[in-house]
Amino acid sequence: MMKIEEFDVFVIGSGIAGQTVAEACVASGLTVAMADNREFGGTCANRGCDPKKVLLAGTEILEMARHLEERNVVSIPRLNWKKLQKFKKEFTKQVPAKTEEELSKLGVKLYYKSPHFLGKNTLSVEKKTVKADKIVIATGQVPRELPFEGAELLKTSDDFLDLKKLPKKIIFVGAGYVGMEFAHMAARAGTKVTVIDSGERPLAAFDADLVAELTDYSKQIGIDFVFKSDVTSVKKSKKKYLLKYEKKGELERIKAGLIINTAGRVPALAELELEKGKVAFDEKGIKVNSYLQSTSNENVFACGDVSNHSLPLTPLSGREGYVVSQNIMKANSKKVDVPVVPSVVFTLPNLASVGYLEEEAKERYKNVTVKRGAASDWFNAKRINAPLYSYKILINERTDEIVGAHLLGPHAAETINLFAMAINHGMTANDLQSTIFTYPSWGSDIKSMV
Repeated sequence: MMKIEEFDVFVIGSGIAGQTVAEACVASGLTVAMADNREFGGTCANRGCDPKKVLLAGTEILEMARHLEERNVVSIPRLNWKKLQKFKKEFTKQVPAKTEEELSKLGVKLYYKSPHFLGKNTLSVEKKTVKADKIVIATGQVPRELPFEGAELLKTSDDFLDLKKLPKKIIFVGAGYVGMEFAHMAARAGTKVTVIDSGERPLAAFDADLVAELTDYSKQIGIDFVFKSDVTSVKKSKKKYLLKYEKKGELERIKAGLIINTAGRVPALAELELEKGKVAFDEKGIKVNSYLQSTSNENVFACGDVSNHSLPLTPLSGREGYVVSQNIMKANSKKVDVPVVPSVVFTLPNLASVGYLEEEAKERYKNVTVKRGAASDWFNAKRINAPLYSYKILINERTDEIVGAHLLGPHAAETINLFAMAINHGMTANDLQSTIFTYPSWGSDIKSMV
């Protein structure tokens, strides 16, 4: 009879959520194992936020230089994509080995395949049977599968972030965060870009007014948009891809050297055989209670992007991992408490948001003051000749508290953090106006916004 390996805790997924659980549980004396079917370290560090921001750095320089060309920059630099990719690898190359080394030093047993459930406490991994008192699912998300003919020919965000050379033309199928960010990068690097989406506009989760401004500016830098359109098929010839789509009942076609699936991501559950483990799930992820515990199997917890509780944002993954570790060690002693979380699209300019959208705020509160304005003639924008800088701040009229903030402009990804802090601590517009900030800084601008 095959020997069954036993652990106190088995973690599936090696991203920040899984690492947080493993480290805390080992420190408390529990035996821990971890499995991942890809490089250890998770999406963000290996093939997500971090490498994306490294590639973005090159286009940030281009953007600023182009804005200042008519003022004081004599010649525009060229982007060397190949060198930029080499620089990016300095950040990603060491992640898997370093993660494995740190986990192994702690005493975590590592497996290199995706496990699947055999029962409520039992898994099969690397053809071995493993039993654990508690099983933690932290597998994150994967690209959404698309339903049309030839969808398997599309590349993913992983492929884009590893491209050795940019083709002359790229099509992005999906106008969410990733599609818009990559479209901005590729267009600035000299590629002809088309973004196609079934919706009426990009970035449906963000303020419509600011998104409209960003969309107009995106067109100015050479991005073509095709909205209210459904892709019907993709075919590949020797050198190009042919994409057909339907718009207003008409069949249209476009060709490109590469087509990327940026139609969103879904919880990575396909290989786990959750039914055998009696683990309930829906399209949003594993069904969990306020302790991040499975609603149908008390031995299973889920944290990070894979639970139906979570927003797919890296800062939340670590927080949820901590909550799960506490509930494993101290029998459901900690409920998950999610603060108001800012989010950002790293286009240039950045689009950032925290708190309620305008329509949500007006449903929630009796009277909402909307502070909406363009700030492109303010000092910070003018000194770098930035063409786009706008804001929309939502204030509960009765209490003067900030309840939502939406920014479009240079460094909005940083400035939005001040509004996140203000909302989470119940600060009023007057509180912000009476705070002394460094001047002239982007942060100091918020006093004029409220």
